[in-house]
Amino acid sequence: MNDTYDASHITVLEGLTPVRERPAMYIGSTDTRGLHHLVYEVVDNSIDEALAGFCSLITIAIGTDGSITVDDNGRGIPVDRMEKNGKSALEVVLTVLHAGGKFDKSTYQVSGGLHGVGVSVVNALSASLFARVYRNGNIHDMRFAQGKVTSPLSSRQETLDELLARYQQWYGTPAPFNRVKHSEHRSGQQDISAVTFTPAEIEQENRRRFLAEFGYRLTGTRITFFPDPAIFETTKFDYDLLAHRLRELAFLNAGITIRITDERSGDRAAYCYEGGLTEFVKYLNEGAECLHPEPINIVKKDEENKLELEIAMQYTTGYDEKIYSYVNSVNTREGGTHLEGFRGAITKSVNTVAKRNGLIKENSSVSIHGEDTREGLTAVISVKMASPQFEGQTKMRLGNSNVKGLVDSLVYAALTEYFDENPAVLKIIVEKALAAAKAREAARNARELARRKSSLESSGLPGKLADCSERDPAKSEIYIVEGDSAGGSAKQGRDRKFQAILPLRGKILNVEKAGEHQILKNAEIQTLISAIGTGIGEKFDAERVRYHHIVIMTDADVDGAHIRTLLLTFFYRYMKKLIEAGYVYIAQPPLFRVAKGKEEKYVFHEDAMKKTVAAMGEKGVSVQRYKGLGEMNAQQLWDTTMNPEHRVFKKVTIEDAYEADEMFRILMGKDVDARKDFIKRHAKEVTNLDI
Repeated sequence: MNDTYDASHITVLEGLTPVRERPAMYIGSTDTRGLHHLVYEVVDNSIDEALAGFCSLITIAIGTDGSITVDDNGRGIPVDRMEKNGKSALEVVLTVLHAGGKFDKSTYQVSGGLHGVGVSVVNALSASLFARVYRNGNIHDMRFAQGKVTSPLSSRQETLDELLARYQQWYGTPAPFNRVKHSEHRSGQQDISAVTFTPAEIEQENRRRFLAEFGYRLTGTRITFFPDPAIFETTKFDYDLLAHRLRELAFLNAGITIRITDERSGDRAAYCYEGGLTEFVKYLNEGAECLHPEPINIVKKDEENKLELEIAMQYTTGYDEKIYSYVNSVNTREGGTHLEGFRGAITKSVNTVAKRNGLIKENSSVSIHGEDTREGLTAVISVKMASPQFEGQTKMRLGNSNVKGLVDSLVYAALTEYFDENPAVLKIIVEKALAAAKAREAARNARELARRKSSLESSGLPGKLADCSERDPAKSEIYIVEGDSAGGSAKQGRDRKFQAILPLRGKILNVEKAGEHQILKNAEIQTLISAIGTGIGEKFDAERVRYHHIVIMTDADVDGAHIRTLLLTFFYRYMKKLIEAGYVYIAQPPLFRVAKGKEEKYVFHEDAMKKTVAAMGEKGVSVQRYKGLGEMNAQQLWDTTMNPEHRVFKKVTIEDAYEADEMFRILMGKDVDARKDFIKRHAKEVTNLDI
């Protein structure tokens, strides 16, 4: 190594080079999540146009060639030359970081793409990108590859036929336009025999009149890009994942139409919700038993601080709290100051108005806490503001300190007014909160009882747990195993230094249908909570987790899948932060052992088994199918499923909180009809059903 360190060793990455060198800094990752983030960056630009009042239609197409095309009817990215560098504004926006209209508050009052890096990052990480801008009846095209210009800006006039065709394509109906007649041309000249009119003159006059009447609806931007396979682990787009995000954006921006088409499969959808967040909450509560028929809707503005607030909220008979927060249509999955203000306002308003109306007695032994006022609550909070301070480019949390107080005061005033005008709804909410408070107290007593019971045991850990000797959670693993048979094999086959085994008997309680006080009475769940070490509910502390690899290892059959789903439901509802931290995994044991003589191979699905058999020659090949982990001996289980050098794990992630929530509600909740409908819709997708 050279000990010399001077100016010659300093590297300055020009243009978009740093994006290609460190893509995860800009889009979070280069896996499927980062891939889809590219689409969101382009769509967010269109949404910003909508927030500014200049866009009503956004269309997204997944091409058969692996491309993504995003069209909008906004104003179109400017294409005129910039005095500073002599380049077109379009080129600068697509090739320079931190360039765009988001820094000019006269152009965009509110914006999700405040960093000004979105579309240029997409360009940098694309094998090729095509940009088309429609402005003033002209088409402006430009092409790029890996962020660099390959075809300079070209411009041409759009013909009348092209304009008419685009109008019909965008709006689904022919333009209500009457073509000019000969006798109407040239200042109303009636005697057409006196003047000769060329077809070109008629065409131009028709085009001029059409643009004068409809041109404002035909401006816009089209971006088509091919993600670079040299950057991304996969370049295959997921229609369902994109559709979910687009539906979310349509809910958040009332009246805007968003369409998506998958040209590979023919799938398509169109989203437009005039009711905005109210319709969003109704959608989230489909199949749930609601305590009041219509969501509470709050719309407030603070002109001085340039903040707009919209909230829709509705209580159900459920036990969990479902609150989704957004800033300028960006999903702030980790919350932030706007969410803190909202939660505080609910607690204050419910307690204040309830006590004033005698629904809560001053000397009552039951005290309503914040979590009690939010039990069974489904809510969406959307803030639109001029200068949000997000944490990082992925914008997961809002940090503006003044927003907490602003939201708190606005929501408190709106809710107290609503409760005064709707005493019946207030009474229902207070009764729900009082019941939650009593259940919370019962759960606390159950926890205390469990702690006292544990204190009598020498280790304080469940007797079923075969713990590891390692005490560093980052180096420790726990396998949650179905049944004593598989548990025995796992205990014998494991590496005792860092692998713990917890066998569970049968199927744990479905927590989607139970309250916390009921859950804590379940012996298997008590064992699970004790082994992991974090506690649940208000006592949950992620810092106390005993293992950074919590591995669900069940049989590869229907019962095993059901147990796995029950466990995932428990983790999602009561230990979600462990999933968000990336600590929860699903083991992937092989389905087949293929052997011939001394040669043996383990494979995970039937197609692979057939290929392996064919590769070995079919004569003298034996195939063993494992229906359960207990059918493997200790060495086989170690070799295939537990050995870090050979095993396959699936990490459990939460790509989209409200979609994950909806899936658990449908599959594990009380609404049988919703579950039947889901099964009917997706039955044909099941290819390996084992009954």
